[in-house]
Amino acid sequence: MTSKAGGTSDRPRPLRADAERTVRAILEAAERVLSANPAATMEQIAEAAGVARTTVHRRFATREALIVAMTGWATRQFHDAVTAARPDNTPPAVALYQVTANVLRVKIAWGFAMNALRTDDPEVAHVHTDVLDRCDRLFRRAREDGLLRPDVDLDWTRRVYYALIHEAAQDDRGQDADVLATRIVDTLLHGFGPSDGPSAR
Repeated sequence: MTSKAGGTSDRPRPLRADAERTVRAILEAAERVLSANPAATMEQIAEAAGVARTTVHRRFATREALIVAMTGWATRQFHDAVTAARPDNTPPAVALYQVTANVLRVKIAWGFAMNALRTDDPEVAHVHTDVLDRCDRLFRRAREDGLLRPDVDLDWTRRVYYALIHEAAQDDRGQDADVLATRIVDTLLHGFGPSDGPSAR
């Protein structure tokens, strides 16, 4: 993060607790305001955060710097959401549900920032590579545990899983992340057909 007052630095100094709270308030306000109006001004963001416009500019010299900080924060939250579910150690059925619920909470709360992620950002690339590896391992464990068919294409399954999470995160009915996670996992494991397969005619 670059401070206008302090100049640029390759290694920014850690923020004091009060300064960290201010930055968090600005980032959260920016997410709310920009989600509602992507063209919102820094002044509108400052008002929503309950701080002076100069405070926002002191922390984030430009609008682009603010959005970069938002995406960095959202990326770390996304990674923490996955690792908190302990997908390598928790039983696959439990881990699959918990990862889904955790990730949904981040995607719903930080939708603007998540959609603004730059794939050429090293931090974003590192996080997504790590999450992809964890997801692949979890799906292999789920197959070994009998949650998935032995012949299932794990790459296709993961892509469908990602698509389900994306669609659920776009749900505008304000549904709870736990409810949506249950629906996603049920759809992934059971689909929409009858449990005994199609009836013969």
